[in-house]
Amino acid sequence: MNRGMVIKTSGLLHIVRNENGEFVSCTVRGKFRIKGIRLTNPVAVGDIVEFILEEDDKGVITKIDPRRNYIIRKSTKLSKEAHIIASNVDQAFLIVSLRDPVTMSMFIDRFLISAEAYKIPARLIFNKTDLYREKENLTLREWKRIYEAAGYPCYESSVPENTGIDELRSLLLNKITVFSGNSGVGKSSLINCLKPDLNLKIQEISEMHKTGKHTTTYAEMFEFESSGWIIDTPGIRGFGTVDMQKEELYHFFPEIFEKADNCRYHNCTHSHEPDCAVVSAVEEGKISFMRYNNYISLLTDNDEKYRKTPW
Repeated sequence: MNRGMVIKTSGLLHIVRNENGEFVSCTVRGKFRIKGIRLTNPVAVGDIVEFILEEDDKGVITKIDPRRNYIIRKSTKLSKEAHIIASNVDQAFLIVSLRDPVTMSMFIDRFLISAEAYKIPARLIFNKTDLYREKENLTLREWKRIYEAAGYPCYESSVPENTGIDELRSLLLNKITVFSGNSGVGKSSLINCLKPDLNLKIQEISEMHKTGKHTTTYAEMFEFESSGWIIDTPGIRGFGTVDMQKEELYHFFPEIFEKADNCRYHNCTHSHEPDCAVVSAVEEGKISFMRYNNYISLLTDNDEKYRKTPW
């Protein structure tokens, strides 16, 4: 039996790097599910798989090793439920832009709670800082303060000005890192700057709607200086949470979870109950109202504006 790591998926075809460093094109035999969730992609980049070789030197994947973690989101396809962005990763870089296009805070928080749910360390990379003016710089300072207080390291980057590139490059060593973000935030350009020999395809922002055009169609993994891996993923417009109970949602907001121990009721939802330590912390400015408001929106499903906003 042959073993290897999936480094690229493109529809029904999966490229596996075997234990000898060779690349084998594979298809899938059988069905693979997680917790009964229906998936658009039963095999994901980062999966460790077993496969058999057929006469044409093509492979057939017969088994997927248990995943130690994964980043998953609701699928945009109505007939399916979920899509695994990447699996078996050491850290996640969420690329954020505050201009052309603007990344919404709800998108950030949806991504972060998904990372929290599977214990994936996440970092926020505020990209395109060369485009920021006074308004964006004010938001940048405020959001960095909020997210760093919640425990998420924040970085600034600009490809034209080479800002933050060396620092980010050092964070990639000896790690499997998934890069994610909205379409158009400059993810592929940033990866090209970090590893120039990749020459990933990039495309200009749509001037009509100031949104990104999808240039990365499928997730793909690239070796980084022989001591790490970069997973480039398609730009996404929305990030819907999957397999998450309302009662446990606050567990994935670290600053809310920390204060929740002091609530009067053990089953407090931190929305309306008396003597709620979380609400008190929000009123005292110890928890960001922006983050708390996003938590309440997710708790009550009151996020239609987020779902319909184009960016």
